[in-house]
Amino acid sequence: QVQLLESGGGLVQTGGSLRLSCAASASITNVFSMGWYRQAPGKQRELVANIISGGNTNYADSVKGRFTLFRDNAKNTPSLQMTSLKPEDTAVYYCNVVLDRLTRPSYWGQGTQVTVSS
Repeated sequence: QVQLLESGGGLVQTGGSLRLSCAASASITNVFSMGWYRQAPGKQRELVANIISGGNTNYADSVKGRFTLFRDNAKNTPSLQMTSLKPEDTAVYYCNVVLDRLTRPSYWGQGTQVTVSS
């Protein structure tokens, strides 16, 4: 069982930057996809960015040009560089890793709060 732990969230002013990291409790191999999701109060969890093995990196339209997804190839975990932050980016951000196995098990972290003040 893989446990994921996010870090790097916090309070930042509009226009600021943050970098989110995701650590795993065990070695991760055979990754199908990895990425970041977020959930704002009263809203559904949404994709921020992800990369599917052998494919392109996908970004939500709202973060294109501002956020960059990085992959730690040694640890098979994602990080997220966020720039030009806006108040509407305020949410709990979750790390996600899906393994390339028959059942495609999906693992989530507990989330890290990002708050952007206006």
